[in-house]
Order: sequence, then C-alpha cells, then structure tokens
Amino acid sequence: MFLQQLINGLTLGGVYALIAVGYTMVYGVIQLINFAHGEIYMFGAFLAYTFAGTLGVPFYLAMVLSMLCCAGLGMLIDLVAYRPLRLAPRLAALITAIGVSLFLQNLARILWGAQNKPFPHAAVPAYLHETALRFAGVTVSYLQLFMFAVTLAMMASLHFIITRTRYGKAMRACAQDRVAAYLMGIDMDRIVTATFALGSAMGAVAGVLVGVYFNVIFPTMGYTAGVKAFAAAVLGGIGNVPGAMLGGLVLGIGEAFGAAYLSSLYSHGIAYAIMILVIVLRPYGLLGKREGVKS
Repeated sequence: MFLQQLINGLTLGGVYALIAVGYTMVYGVIQLINFAHGEIYMFGAFLAYTFAGTLGVPFYLAMVLSMLCCAGLGMLIDLVAYRPLRLAPRLAALITAIGVSLFLQNLARILWGAQNKPFPHAAVPAYLHETALRFAGVTVSYLQLFMFAVTLAMMASLHFIITRTRYGKAMRACAQDRVAAYLMGIDMDRIVTATFALGSAMGAVAGVLVGVYFNVIFPTMGYTAGVKAFAAAVLGGIGNVPGAMLGGLVLGIGEAFGAAYLSSLYSHGIAYAIMILVIVLRPYGLLGKREGVKS
C-alpha cells in the first residue's frame, strides 16, 4: 500500500507542480498572485473536452490546441486586467485577480453548463486506461506513466527556457530588479505577457491530465486545485521555480498518504494545513531565500 500511495502521490504532485509553476513565475516577475490561474487550468480541461469530445479532434492534438488557447487566454488576461494596473497598489491587482477568477468560472458555466461532465472516454486512446506495470501489489497504468512523462518533459522544457534562452535571461533579470532591467532595454510588458502565456500553457496541460485521470470536469475545479497549487508554491518558496516543483510533489505525496492512512475527507484540508505550517515555521519556503528587511 505504501508504494501504491507513493506512486499516486507523485502522479498528483506532478499536476500540482505544473499549476504551481504558473503561480510562482508570475509572482517572481511582477510580485502578483494570479488567483485566476486555477481557472486557466479549468479552461484547459474544458477546451480539450470540446476539441476531443465534440469536434472529434485526436486527443494529443486536442491537448496541444488547449495549451495554445490557454496561452492566448493568459496573454489576454494580462493585457486587459493586469497591465493597466502595473503601477497601481498591489491590493488593486489582487482584487482584480479574484474578479477575473469569478468571471471565468461563470463564463465556463455559461459555455458548458454547471453540471459535472465526464471526460469523453472514447476520445482518449484506449491503451492509457490499461495497466502498464504490476509488481509487489502495486499497479501503474499507462495513463500514470504518461502523466509522469508529460510532467517531466514540461519541467525540463521550462528549465531550459529559463536558463538557456534570451527570454529566460530577461525574465530572471526582471525578477531580480525590474527597474534595472527596464534601464537595460528589456521590454517589461512583453516579458510579463510571455510569462503569462507559458504559465497558462502548463496549467492547461495539468487540467487535461486531471480531467482524464479522474474522469470528471466542472466549472469550479480550478478553485480547489488553484489553492493547493498556491500552497505548493508557498511550500517551495514563492517566486522560486524549482521550489514550486518540489512543493507540488511534496503536497501531492502528503495528500495521497493522508487520504490513505487518515481519511479521504481530510485530503483537501492537508493542503491548507501544510500552507499554514510553512507560513508559520518557514515563511520563505523550502528553497526560498530569507529576505532582509530594509529599515
């Protein structure tokens, strides 16, 4: 049972990591908690549902199209809701983020209805539902292996972009000192918009994977997942990309073991408990750095 729950936790933690990275990237660049990010994740699931189930697009192509659409949605949200508030107090941007989140939830209700919907079973390749490995009482499906592979590929791609490309260098410069980056000729708005697009694409992938894994999608699914991913970002150190990855995995494993050895009723509460403990005991996170206070 221990190994089975560990595998389940890693599967779930990879999804949380994909969402948490979107939170932490945006915060690292413009110091904004984008509470609408959970709804991007939800839209990713519903768009894939529409492409694959309604329009008959092949599943893998539907996932790519969902990523592209959500990347565009993230850019649109930044352009319309956040860019005009770049120089406004942080509270104004935070309230706007909550408003965008509620708007997207209700837009999803209008477009797809308020009821829970099963992800189209026929649209998903049949082999993903089959068992890939069975050992020592542990069962691993092809879908779990696919989720591991996608998560690792997305994280590796993100690491390459951040550390090996001009955009990544510009993003790190903006995160370190926005004023100095601007004086060096970096287009801050372009970098922020690209960051929203990249984080939104990763959130969309997470939404599709969860929709297939749990076989259910609904308009408010982004709220719970968003809070857990935010907890993962705080756990790893908000603004720290490797920390968000680690925080997502730790949170997923903790939730899986809590549900197995305590009760599934406590699974959602574990995310909140971990976030509160980290804020109290180590507010800068597992991989975050303690910042000095200027007098």
